[in-house]
Amino acid sequence: MNFIIITIAIVIGCNAIGFIYSYLVLYTNLFKEKRIQHRDYKPGLFFKRLPLILLNLFLLLAITCTGLYFIADRFIMDFPPVWVIALQVLAYFLIDDLWFYFIHRWLHENKYLMKTIHAIHHKAIMPFPLEYIYVHPLEWMIGSIGTFIGLGFFMWIGGGHAYAITFWLFIALRNLHEIEIHSDVKSWIGDKIPLLAPTEHHDLHHARSKGNYASTLLIWDKFFGTELKAPKK
Repeated sequence: MNFIIITIAIVIGCNAIGFIYSYLVLYTNLFKEKRIQHRDYKPGLFFKRLPLILLNLFLLLAITCTGLYFIADRFIMDFPPVWVIALQVLAYFLIDDLWFYFIHRWLHENKYLMKTIHAIHHKAIMPFPLEYIYVHPLEWMIGSIGTFIGLGFFMWIGGGHAYAITFWLFIALRNLHEIEIHSDVKSWIGDKIPLLAPTEHHDLHHARSKGNYASTLLIWDKFFGTELKAPKK
């Protein structure tokens, strides 16, 4: 039960940060000089988006907690060596982001799926932080399968068990990175870590509605030839 409580606290905590960050971006001038697109948001946009955001967060918590309830006893609460934690978190991101790349690209290249599912997310041409989860519920459900592929991999190599700490670190960093890259605010961290996709990478995807399909890493768009180049200033 402690495992599930901590998982819920991490998800709620990350999205509370996203809520506060969204308010500051939309209703203050704190980040005015760091904005990427430098256009005004439509009045009332946050509250117009909020019902779907809250619905998705509720579904996310309900489905995640239900699924984890049946495998909670398979998580090892002990701390492995730091190098093990680092390698496992990196592997989580590689697996999850490769899955996300292909799903995201498919949603764009399939005209029916783009029109009926992914177009909702692309109402955000100039996104604010919590719009990372302003999506059709089916989209984030399909996209999150990558996380559980990664989890299944570690349980497979771990004899049916996985470390809780690496799972928690991954979902916390994944959520916070999604919040950052949907902020339309120049990167705080993403442009300082090699191969990590900065805000500018995903913001350009929203501005053009194509290319830059990976969420977390730069390598997939480079490898598959879908990287967009920002216009030179």
